[in-house]
Order: sequence, then C-alpha cells, then structure tokens
Amino acid sequence: MITIRRSEDRGYTDPGWLRSHATFSFGSYHDPNFMGFRVLRVLNEDRIAPGKGFGPHSHRDMEIVTYMVDGQLAHRDSLTGPHVLSRHEVQAMTAGDGLVHSEFNASDTEPSHSLQIWIEPQTEDLPPSYQQIAFDPEGARGRLLLLAAPTSPDPARTAIIRQDVQLYVTEVAAGDSVTHELREGRHAWIQVVSGAIELNGMALRQGDGAAVSDEREIRVSGDGEALVFDLP
Repeated sequence: MITIRRSEDRGYTDPGWLRSHATFSFGSYHDPNFMGFRVLRVLNEDRIAPGKGFGPHSHRDMEIVTYMVDGQLAHRDSLTGPHVLSRHEVQAMTAGDGLVHSEFNASDTEPSHSLQIWIEPQTEDLPPSYQQIAFDPEGARGRLLLLAAPTSPDPARTAIIRQDVQLYVTEVAAGDSVTHELREGRHAWIQVVSGAIELNGMALRQGDGAAVSDEREIRVSGDGEALVFDLP
C-alpha cells in the first residue's frame, strides 16, 4: 500500500524570514491525521532568508537529521561548533538527555534550503552527540546511497542514528530505475527533494512524500532526487 502526501497539502508557515512546509504536525500546524509515520516524526522543508535563522533552543530524546538542498546553514550547539553545513552534506544530532543549538543561514545574500528530519530514538536519555558527513553525489546517481543508519563500517561516510532506520538518497535520470527490497514488517517513506519521480509507477513531484507499507519492494525512476527511509 502506498499513500501519497502531496506537497500542497502540507502545513505552511511564513513569518517573513522563513518559508516552511511541514509534512507532519509541527509547531502551530496540527493535523491529527499526520502526526508522523512509524518512527519518522518530523519532516520539514525550510527556506531561510539570508542572515536569518533559529536562535538557541533546546531539544531532547530525538534524532535530528538535516539534509541540505541548497545554500548553507551555520550551526552551533552546547557540545560543539560552529559548523557550516553545505550542499551534499548531512548533519545528525542525538538530542538525548538535552542539547541546545542554533541554526542560521550562513549567507547574508543567498537563501538556504534544507530538510529537517526528526526520528524517535530507540532509547531515552542518551548522551547527546553531533556528526556531520559529506557525500559524493556521484554515489547516488542511479542507485541508493546510505546517509544514516544505526551502524556503519565507516562513520565518516554514514551518520550514526540511534534507531533502526536506514536513510538513503538517490538521484535518477531518464533510463534509471532504482529498486529497494523491504524486509517483512518494514515500511518506507519517500520524499522528493527535487524534480519528478515515479514510485512503483505512481507519479510524485518536488515536495511530495509517500508512505509505503505491505510492499515487497520500492522502485524509483524518473528524473529527480529523493530521500528513502527504511523504517521499522
């Protein structure tokens, strides 16, 4: 079963310096039908004006992943920093038993565009941690590239998250077809970052997402970039 969440149906916030689309309930946007999917709790698409951003604020008991689409984000937290996150980079934080951080557009002239992802952890009160990885986009062209997982033979290339979730990115072009097998009892969420794709023959475009359950595999084709979450 595949359930599509269209881009235009997401929650929308625009305080002037931020244009944010929320796939699931977040902040002032609340829809009891969209409180998350499995352990995926938040998936926000944020466009931040030059020089603006989120001042210091706290989180706990959440795995927070930021995927850069365009521009740069300046990050600082109570553990480490400052850091600058750019295109083809991923930031992963374990908020654990408490962490304070801030995020600002690192440019005074260009907007930033990112996806903020919250995943419920397997265990509460973990020690907080911060990771930042860069990836080669060639590794995602026509195939799935693992960005985050609970274990990795090379933490410099795959961020560690404290949940049984695998996060992949793929970039497909004409003639490409990427397949991912879902083990029994597993689910998936697909989020279109840019362009347009087909998911098991169903058309999705930028900003669309889809929940997948009771399917043996997912097949991604078309001309676009997408994130694929393999979820318990």
